[in-house]
Amino acid sequence: MTMHHPKNDPSDWSRYFADEIEFGHSYGLLDRLGMALKVIYSLEAKKKVGQLLDEFPADVAHAHCLYHHLSPSVLVELKQRGVPTVMTAHDLKLACPAYKMLNRSGVCEKCRSGNLVHLVKNRCVRDSLAVSTLIAVESGVHKSLGLYRNNLDRVVVPSRFYLRKLIEWGWPENQLVYIPNYVVAKQYRVNTTPGNYFLFFGRLALEKGVETLLRAAAKSGVKLRVAGTGPEDATLRALAQDLGANVEFLGFVSGEPLWELVRGARAVVLPSEWYENAPMSVLESYASGKPVIGARIGGIPEMVLEDETGFQFESGNVEALADVLASVAGMTGERLAAMGARARAYVETTFTSDRYFSDTTALYASLGVKNAAGVRT
Repeated sequence: MTMHHPKNDPSDWSRYFADEIEFGHSYGLLDRLGMALKVIYSLEAKKKVGQLLDEFPADVAHAHCLYHHLSPSVLVELKQRGVPTVMTAHDLKLACPAYKMLNRSGVCEKCRSGNLVHLVKNRCVRDSLAVSTLIAVESGVHKSLGLYRNNLDRVVVPSRFYLRKLIEWGWPENQLVYIPNYVVAKQYRVNTTPGNYFLFFGRLALEKGVETLLRAAAKSGVKLRVAGTGPEDATLRALAQDLGANVEFLGFVSGEPLWELVRGARAVVLPSEWYENAPMSVLESYASGKPVIGARIGGIPEMVLEDETGFQFESGNVEALADVLASVAGMTGERLAAMGARARAYVETTFTSDRYFSDTTALYASLGVKNAAGVRT
């Protein structure tokens, strides 16, 4: 089940979709009030998932990013019908109301005590007082009623870091299951020969640490290519010009042109400055035969094996990143090619679809799902 959206593909199941909720659109006051109530608890979504279950009885439910688009009301319906329910934590919403444990001043965990005034005071959601206030109310209601805690049988976490962080914020360890992400490595062409540029690909937002990367690239004198767009695009372009950095901004790139960029790089850089979960970009780079230079924050360090599949540096530290960039720029092609080959082997043996399927079906079986390997999806 999902919500209606103009970009949805046609679906025979769309009659079960909930109405779109998107506060960025121009809605009237009554529509906005109605959406605000749905964010907290959507009776419409609960009714729709009930109708879906009437036609398609589920062996198990596995939720992804339902939050304010559907609300935890759908979990209540599933619980009432006795359907074992799992949700993958792609972000930290189950702990932090603002998803990222991040505000304008950087990483923030002030709401861990349960006092959500910090969320409103710092305008943690979209830098908006109104939206932050709504999300504070939403989170307060959800937590006081235990709408996630009491209606989810298990939460899947793709990184050990998120496992530890959710435990720190009060989630019981026995309700959490670590299942890492995967890539189908054979779908990626490999080129372990190192190129003459470093590559960042992703969203150009403050938490991605691209400003730190630009300053480090300028300091180390390396060539950098940046693929992506986002709210910091213009600011970062101006900064690169001011620094005199050897940076090429490529805008939005996807599909085969993006993978050509990855294969042609010397290394891919993830300079993140927030609690990343388990970035797919690391696995995709490895599958392409490229080492990764990753910030030591969130789940990145557990994926980047120092001097084996890449290198780590202190998040937000320009000097430390510049040193790594300069070091990698000066390494022999043979050493980097061998590192790229190890990176490819790492995803082929560790982050596989077979492992993901095995771990996931074992989880379903532990919840009493019969013939879990044959669960309908």
